[in-house]
Amino acid sequence: MRIKSGIEGFDALVEGGLLQERQYLLSGSPGSGKTTFGVQFLIAGTVEGEAGAYIALSESIGTIIEDMTRYNPQIVDLIKNKKLFFIDLGPSANYGEYDEISNVITPDYHQQSGDTPANQAPTPFSVFKEVEKQVQQSGIKRLVIDSLSSIRFTTHNPATEERSIGRFIRNLKTLGCTTILLSELTKPDAYTIEQFASHGVIFLHNFMDKQGSMVRALQILKMRGTKHDCEMRSIEFSDKGIKVGKILKSK
Repeated sequence: MRIKSGIEGFDALVEGGLLQERQYLLSGSPGSGKTTFGVQFLIAGTVEGEAGAYIALSESIGTIIEDMTRYNPQIVDLIKNKKLFFIDLGPSANYGEYDEISNVITPDYHQQSGDTPANQAPTPFSVFKEVEKQVQQSGIKRLVIDSLSSIRFTTHNPATEERSIGRFIRNLKTLGCTTILLSELTKPDAYTIEQFASHGVIFLHNFMDKQGSMVRALQILKMRGTKHDCEMRSIEFSDKGIKVGKILKSK
């Protein structure tokens, strides 16, 4: 079954919509529109009776809601009616007394700079277990996880990191949700484990052209089980969010 993405001009590129209960990777540089895309996707689900959750691992929930409400004032009502959830799973934003003490001295009077539980980076396992609980409690059918980059670098061993991320995505497939994983990858040809493990890969370009103008564009790199457009297409930010436009011609 295909579901509407909520992004004007996008569904026509993927045979009418995304395949339900699959995992999609949405990558791009800062400012390329990843958060906006994700929230539009969740709001589209509420119209179809699908509760959605935005899992924030780095950005402030309050900031995201404030910014996205400019595109859709109904977000506040959707939250109140428990159709849309914004869940903060990132480290504590505030410094506290325990942080200061633990970063200065240990019980045996040696200086240390280790992380406390309040400011440790979220791990794939801890994020998954919390997401699983929220999905079961609230009947969530659409997920946005912002961002995969926040839990990617939780080990100094690259091989362990790759296995951990691959396992995380595989476990997400057991939740019965359609999931968009946001990522700060800036090169579409990076070929990371998350690109292979996800059912689809969408890349948001954000670059300066030869004339010195900023160009925003969307490109679908992969879409399993779907005939899809591969061209780089312009995107713009309207009063209602992201719109996908025409093919960008190289000059």
